[in-house]
Amino acid sequence: MQRLRVLAEQLDVVYQQISEQYSAYQRQRELFCRSGCGECCLHPGIEASVLEMLPLAIKLYDEGRAEQALDDIQQHQKAGCFLYQSFSEDGKQGQCGSYAHRPAVCRLFGAAGYTGREGQVELSVCKVIKADHPQALKDSLIALESDPPPMIRHGKELVRQVDYELGGRNLPVNDAIKQALEKVLFEGYYASMTEPEPVIPLADPLDYALPA
Repeated sequence: MQRLRVLAEQLDVVYQQISEQYSAYQRQRELFCRSGCGECCLHPGIEASVLEMLPLAIKLYDEGRAEQALDDIQQHQKAGCFLYQSFSEDGKQGQCGSYAHRPAVCRLFGAAGYTGREGQVELSVCKVIKADHPQALKDSLIALESDPPPMIRHGKELVRQVDYELGGRNLPVNDAIKQALEKVLFEGYYASMTEPEPVIPLADPLDYALPA
């Protein structure tokens, strides 16, 4: 269990670096997500690794909510990410239920770069940002060479480097959350079964001395 905690701490440091770098580009280029928009959260193709969901799983474990969360996600039938909380009838307005523990893709997406078929840098931007900021998008596309965006693959690689075993494979985000919860619950149970017995101090021999 201690190893998982260390990995989660290391990942939080990487997440901070990623958030600063990618958010800085989006602010600079004025390509902002719409406030309260949840369209990306509803996308069926959202993926994450088990590693990315470890901080969330450990938080829930420490709060005594991991088992309930595991039951809830196994019964989750709605489209999109389990963490998403919708506020509108069509589901497109809402917020993340655990924003501080969101996976890497949520920190990278919005406005970031990817490599096109011929090796050129392309700008990954969602349709909502395109509709909301057409001039900023046009300016950013013109400036791709002089002001290239941070690349999605670089951010993902930073995450994988924390632990290739847990971070090397992407899963549907809800499966990644489920497996992270299962792993933390198993390690937590195993740790509780293997904790050393408490050391009982030896009694002072004088405590048993016969009276004179």
